[in-house]
Amino acid sequence: MKFIKTKIQGLWIIEPRVFVDARGFFMESYNRRKFWENGIYEEFVQDNISRSIKGTLRGLHYQLSPHSQGKLVRVTEGAVFDVAVDLRLGSSTFGKWFGYTLSAENRHALYIPPGFAHGFCVLTEEAEFTYKCTTFYAPEAERSIIWNDPQISIEWPITPDLRLMSEKDKKAPTLDKAEINFYFK
Repeated sequence: MKFIKTKIQGLWIIEPRVFVDARGFFMESYNRRKFWENGIYEEFVQDNISRSIKGTLRGLHYQLSPHSQGKLVRVTEGAVFDVAVDLRLGSSTFGKWFGYTLSAENRHALYIPPGFAHGFCVLTEEAEFTYKCTTFYAPEAERSIIWNDPQISIEWPITPDLRLMSEKDKKAPTLDKAEINFYFK
């Protein structure tokens, strides 16, 4: 398992070691010891799976502290463009985004620490997206930022199909109007 630093502190691309033979493949998708060796000490408490069709955009979602979630995300079918936005007050990269294509083919994962908004758009006909979370879903703490906020200026590789977007995501505020309560450590 290879941990690749991104331009935003705490955000990691994780490239698994994949063993392929005539039967198929085997890979380790998570190993706490290897995460700890790379300074990621979070405990994962909830796993989620979503399936979406091409053009779907989900996000940008986050939960307020003390319910903020770290996430380990990966795609098991298809491909998505995955985005994390730094919402940690006091961070030198506050409001900056990082995007990466996750696919069943590349088998990479992205570790997103607590204090980030997260979203993705589906690039293939369908995609199955899995994520491990460090805290439980807390609907009272859930918040969103609009996907096309001009202050953040995410360069989405496709234009999302707004008919497939949730009403909550369509009505999300911009970053300058969002409720944020996490601090950079």
